[in-house]
Amino acid sequence: MEISYTLSTCTCTMRDLIGSKIKCICHESSVIEITTGPCGGKTTGQARLSSFFENLGWKVFRSPEAAMIYLSGGVKFSDLDKEQIYKLQENIIKTMLGIENTYHDMAKTLNRNILLICDRGVMDGVAYIEREDWDRMKAENKWNDIEMRDNRYNQIIHMVSASKGAEAFYTITGHKTRGEDMEMARELDTKTANSWVGHPYFDVIDNSTGFETKLTRMIAAVCDRLGVDAGDRLQANSKKRKFLVSQILNGVRFPFLQEFQVVHDYLVTPSRKMQARLRRRGQNDHWTYTHTIRRPEINKQSVELRQPISSKEYEILQAQRDGRHDTIYKTRQCFLWQNQYFQMDIYRDPCPSRCKGLILLETYTAKDKEISLPDFLKIEREVTDENFYSMFSLSLKDEWRISRNHLNSVTSLPSDED
Repeated sequence: MEISYTLSTCTCTMRDLIGSKIKCICHESSVIEITTGPCGGKTTGQARLSSFFENLGWKVFRSPEAAMIYLSGGVKFSDLDKEQIYKLQENIIKTMLGIENTYHDMAKTLNRNILLICDRGVMDGVAYIEREDWDRMKAENKWNDIEMRDNRYNQIIHMVSASKGAEAFYTITGHKTRGEDMEMARELDTKTANSWVGHPYFDVIDNSTGFETKLTRMIAAVCDRLGVDAGDRLQANSKKRKFLVSQILNGVRFPFLQEFQVVHDYLVTPSRKMQARLRRRGQNDHWTYTHTIRRPEINKQSVELRQPISSKEYEILQAQRDGRHDTIYKTRQCFLWQNQYFQMDIYRDPCPSRCKGLILLETYTAKDKEISLPDFLKIEREVTDENFYSMFSLSLKDEWRISRNHLNSVTSLPSDED
């Protein structure tokens, strides 16, 4: 399920900060894709999400799942050979792209808050074909993973199938196009989730709570990424936790992972209580660019504005790099382990001496106590609350690290990684 929104008014100070050459982010769209394995709660989740945002006064559009156009019309995967399945999946993706683009174009013409919900996203189709077939499809259509997965969607939420952790509730009764047994459902859930591994903002909503709470967690995750203040209507108790890795063990089988090169720069801001940063993230010479501004806290809440930008805008903003900070270079590995989404940052040269050999593991979780961590890593300790390991602090040049006033601006801000 893909969601986009457009804001009709502008209250930010982006133009004052970065000049008139760049559009104000309040008029941009955000796209969120919600995916699931069989019996994960996607249909109910769409209805709840629609009602929630309609109650906030938003206009909600819902686009149907592209594959259902063909499956409900008599097409059966069991009747097709490998090449026919390949062509069907290719046409499903092309249909999906056309439907999504039509809704996006329509949303741009409306001067109000718009929520566009599209059932499933482009990468879901990868779960139903072999990886070599996906590579062939990309080559034939001149597609690439960065554009189809990262640039097209701002957030991925995977609602884990009931076949993983809520087996008593798994059913395909009443679903005309579903026939997966429990084992097949688990396999499809894993494949679907893995097809989105590598996206910079990937949230996994598992079955560790009851179904109603699961839906609430999903809506809370959407609100959090969109910057929507839901007040006390949602209890989003998930937080980022960070661990210091001392060793990656040899001879241990790794899970499926995606690897990226990431470059971070901090920018000059009018106030030391305001933070601005740039990120360049990519694979195989394909890149996404992000500009983030965090404003000072208001009523004990910080406001963060995060905006995808073009390569040209990235180059313009590079001129505003803050000389008090070093550029940070990292290799980022993203993977799923026991239904938990992790990203591991391996700092690389050129980097400050304090970052030499540094490896940090991060995950979002609602668990307050110990969580299960990957067994192929030697974890030194948890460093969630240690300001030394914030990227802001790590990037500070030595002559500025001794400045108490500047370091206070670090401790007054929440974790700044993205």
